[in-house]
Amino acid sequence: MSPQKAPKRLLLQGNEAIVEGALAAGCRFFAGYPITPASEISELLSVKLPRVRGTFIQMEDEIASMGAVIGASLAGVKSMTATSGPGFSLIQENLGYACIAEVPCVIVNVMRGGPSTGLPTSPSQGDVMQARWGTHGDHPIVVLAVSTVRDCFETTIQAFNLSEKYRVPVIILSDEVVAHTRETITLPSSDEFEVIDRISPNMPPEWYIPYEDNSRGVPPMAAFGQGYRYHVTGLVHDERGFPTQRSEEIEPFLSRLFRKITQGFHEIQMVVPYMMEGATLGIIAYGSVARSARRAVLEARSQGIKAGLLQLITLFPFPRHDVEDVLRQCKSVLVPEMNMGQISREVKRVNTSNCRVEKHNRMDGQFITPEEIYRHLVKMSPRRG
Repeated sequence: MSPQKAPKRLLLQGNEAIVEGALAAGCRFFAGYPITPASEISELLSVKLPRVRGTFIQMEDEIASMGAVIGASLAGVKSMTATSGPGFSLIQENLGYACIAEVPCVIVNVMRGGPSTGLPTSPSQGDVMQARWGTHGDHPIVVLAVSTVRDCFETTIQAFNLSEKYRVPVIILSDEVVAHTRETITLPSSDEFEVIDRISPNMPPEWYIPYEDNSRGVPPMAAFGQGYRYHVTGLVHDERGFPTQRSEEIEPFLSRLFRKITQGFHEIQMVVPYMMEGATLGIIAYGSVARSARRAVLEARSQGIKAGLLQLITLFPFPRHDVEDVLRQCKSVLVPEMNMGQISREVKRVNTSNCRVEKHNRMDGQFITPEEIYRHLVKMSPRRG
């Protein structure tokens, strides 16, 4: 894709902005299967990828889609797929393969009501814990949440950058509201944002050790077809990629997978504070619900309630220190979610202060409105009565 010479002002829906962000980040391969409410991502990339010498493949199902994404990434191409709840379930086995083989890729899950076929055209945030723990075994994963159309563009670029830099799958959680909300945004020129590519080996092929440890915990990644031959497996493997059952190789390998993420907490864990100065009543929210929460904070402040919002961009690795700061600052915290309370459990888990944590949940396929959150804040406020 030729560099964008100047900023471009467009009216886009969230799914369209994800496409623009993926292309700007250098994505050149997409494999997927149509599913509501994520289908626009596939539809647009089927048109736009060939224009930039990329490849689009509609696969027979989501399992195969994830397999194709892994193969393309191993060949050196930035790759992604997009789906919703039922397809996200099918992806999980190959997602685990990408984790253990350290294959960078991006998975977009536009959440809808579940379980099973559930509520195909209604919003939900029910896949949060599946994003973290959906594939089996202890594994590191990065999960990001988008709230606005601008988020969809910017966070998609960040997702590819983190995936390439740390050799890890990155999941973007959107939802039906974000996916189909239209907003006017200005897409920046290509010199206004950073694009990170994976580190390639700088030694001859015969010297290359594909999973060798280093200070970052992220080995250089050679592309298949460029003379570097190495073994890729879903089994726990040694530094050359061959299966092992030796304890002295297993534990260091698995520890390295986590260490590379832990060392990157400072840039992986992203949050956006909003009017937290002087707040005694906090909201912790993510995704489309964070939009409602922002409006509720404005209304609360206008009524003299000292409310503030911590919007989570990164859901996992859970931004514990930022959340703990809010819990120490505020007397009460509200966690609104379109599920039974998945992130609220994480908030309560790290709460070591006297802060009272309440949740506000909807599971009926209806959006949580600013008015709902504001009314809950009024009930929590010491000013009531």
